Amino acid sequence: MKHLASSIALTLLLPAVQAQQTVWGQCGGQGWSGPTNCAAGSACSTLNPYYAQCIPGATTTSSTLSTTTKTSATTTTTGPTGPTTSPPTVTASGNPFSGYQLYANPYYSSEVHTLAMPSLPSTLQPKASAVAKVPSFVWLDVAAKVPTMGTYLADIQAKNKAGANPPIAGIFVVYDLPDRDCAALASNGEFSIANNGVANYKAYIDSIRAQLVKYSDVHTILVIEPDSLANLVTNLNVPKCANAQSAYLECVNYALTQLNLPNVAMYMDAGHAGWLGWPANLGPAANLYAKVYTDAGSPAAVRGLATNVANYNAWSLSTCPSYTQGDPNCDEKKYVNAISPLLKNAGFDAHFITDTSRNGVQPTKQNAWGDWCNVIGTGFGVRPTTNTGDPLEDAFVWIKPGGESDGTSNSSSPRYDAHCGYSDALQPAPEAGTWFQAYFQQLLTNANPSF
Repeated sequence: MKHLASSIALTLLLPAVQAQQTVWGQCGGQGWSGPTNCAAGSACSTLNPYYAQCIPGATTTSSTLSTTTKTSATTTTTGPTGPTTSPPTVTASGNPFSGYQLYANPYYSSEVHTLAMPSLPSTLQPKASAVAKVPSFVWLDVAAKVPTMGTYLADIQAKNKAGANPPIAGIFVVYDLPDRDCAALASNGEFSIANNGVANYKAYIDSIRAQLVKYSDVHTILVIEPDSLANLVTNLNVPKCANAQSAYLECVNYALTQLNLPNVAMYMDAGHAGWLGWPANLGPAANLYAKVYTDAGSPAAVRGLATNVANYNAWSLSTCPSYTQGDPNCDEKKYVNAISPLLKNAGFDAHFITDTSRNGVQPTKQNAWGDWCNVIGTGFGVRPTTNTGDPLEDAFVWIKPGGESDGTSNSSSPRYDAHCGYSDALQPAPEAGTWFQAYFQQLLTNANPSF
């Protein structure tokens, strides 16, 4: 899994007089030397500094949200001589998903409605509209997105004040470590350890904390840093990961301590069954996560671990697929139940959530269990629910926004990872986080349960 959420706005580029790019093809970005003029009926739109894409439609549609929200009636600042009143604080305890509905964020909905639906067959359009209503986590993959977190929290606050029943909880992914994604290339981040990255990350966390404090009456659930700590269990032989080890630990510690707020529940990312579920990895993984938890002072807001983020594993299988051979923990339920007692013995009584956004087809069509990029034949999985059938498992959730690419198959891209060129990866694929129409249609067609 490699995820880099796309930028907030889609910006029209002026077409150059040269060969035309096909619909959904790349038309710009850093280092791009190919066509910048899109085929008729589409426009070249910048999705991030590395990638621009030919989006269908004669005019560019912007995904910038036009959301009207109300300021909290209970928050009043009257200056140094007057009182400052904060909104009432909600307190997270027990299963943080119980008693709440999750926020279906407008950005993902806009991607589905403006990017996916116009070119889908008419039979799939109602199904896509239903997907747009499914709550999925918002990825704070760059510091510039943190103000958008405030926009969403304000929207949730307004809806809750208007009588949302059950009340709505915010769901976000904290994802901006320096030297991020140290064992792969597709989702390299904005901060570098060598260039003040740790300090920049702490400022990023401070800005998230400020939003959470401002909206202390909004119950908020966070997934902390996918593909970070798991790399410290298995990939310290990779020089970039070895170099990042101390920074990762310092930064995650800072996130856990600073975001330890009454209205917050956190789950640290813990890879998946095919990564840390192997018998040789379970003990070291449990020791690492328990140490991170206790070193942070065993924060009350840290509920447990998130598994299968942006991956494809089943929750529970009766027969283990051939590509899992050698690992008795061939699904996420087995992994969760294998690592839980080890964590508890080490001082971390963890609960779990599992990403089911893309695990609807089992067994998968992966050639190898470690193949993570835009795997062919996948489908949307079980919708978010607390009905998991396992006391360790708080919820099944959609953490990965289905339809956003895992990484580009263009081998000339500076962020190309070889996994995205494997035979079990759907191609051609755009840059990580940008819209991948063929992949969305695959997920929708193969959804289980169907829409």
